[in-house]
This record gives sequence, structure tokens and C-alpha cells, in this order.
Amino acid sequence: MKELFQSGDWAKEKHVPAIEVLSADREKGIAVKASVGKDIAHPNTTAHHIAWIEIYFQPEGAKFPYQVARCEFASHGASAEGADTSGVYSAPEAVVTFMTGKGGTLYASSYCNVHGLWEGKKEVVL
Repeated sequence: MKELFQSGDWAKEKHVPAIEVLSADREKGIAVKASVGKDIAHPNTTAHHIAWIEIYFQPEGAKFPYQVARCEFASHGASAEGADTSGVYSAPEAVVTFMTGKGGTLYASSYCNVHGLWEGKKEVVL
């Protein structure tokens, strides 16, 4: 599946998940915010939206990453009256905290219903 994921700079491409480390502490854990559309807003309509974001962490020296979280976004404006009529829209962002004793690499993947799979990554030092 690796060739199916697209990547880039989230500051220039609205589909790439931006990863922000809110805090990183051996005792209190790592708090992370992953979002799509941080600098360039992504549409959130019935026809074009981010369906989910997943966050993974690969500790230094580990062979594989661990899935930390998956957040699905279910509100894209649709209602019984039709597309983009409800006024209820999910913001494609997730904030999670997890415990680890090591630094490593954070990965975030996201799915746009029109443009497919995207990924971003960020190193974390403890």
C-alpha cells in the first residue's frame, strides 16, 4: 500500500496531515494534534471531505509502529433534505495523548474521499 500514500508539505498541500507535538514528557506522555488543512483549508462538504485521520508512533529502535488513534469524521453537511443542508460539519483534527518511554517518529495518515490517502510524519525527542 505504500505507493498509494501521497505526501508533501502540509503548509503547501491541503491534504497532508499536519502533526503538532503539544507536549512531550516521559512521565506525562506525548500529546499530539493531527489535522488536515492547518494552513490551507480543506473543503468539508458532502462531495469533498476528510473521512478520517489515524496516528501511529514508532519508538526508536522498534521494527513496526503502533497505532495510537483513529478519528472518523462523520458530519459533512448532509441531511434528509440533501447534500450540504444540515450546517453540521466536522473539523478534521484529532488531539490524543499516549505514554511512551522513548522518542521516535509520529506518523499521521488521512483519507480524502476525492484525493485518496495522505501521510505526514514528525520526529519526537524525549
